[in-house]
Amino acid sequence: MATYVDGFIIPIKKANLKAYKKMATIGRKVWMEHGALQYFECIGDDLQEKMGMPFKKMCKLKPDETLAFSFIIYKSKADRNRVNKLVHADPRMQPEQYKTFKMPFDMKRFSFGGFKTIVQG
Repeated sequence: MATYVDGFIIPIKKANLKAYKKMATIGRKVWMEHGALQYFECIGDDLQEKMGMPFKKMCKLKPDETLAFSFIIYKSKADRNRVNKLVHADPRMQPEQYKTFKMPFDMKRFSFGGFKTIVQG
């Protein structure tokens, strides 16, 4: 059975990277405890590609921003749905935990989707 991946592209101010990493570290702990196989948070390092559309252009990054590329790997789509249901019910992820929390990125600019794995190695 092929794995399933949730993928995220998140424009983020460079000044907010420390806060983002703190938030992502909590997210990793919660997703992994509930059954995710792997959890990755990556920050743009070489976004000046010469072919295709560069991420900076595609995501309309401002000079003070970089890009987070994140993905979570699951056993299957059904397992992803099971894990995400548990994550969203977890007390550490409830809205009351975030009443005074300011997101370290603009929620209107982030992208997310689920992906079927077609090649894996």
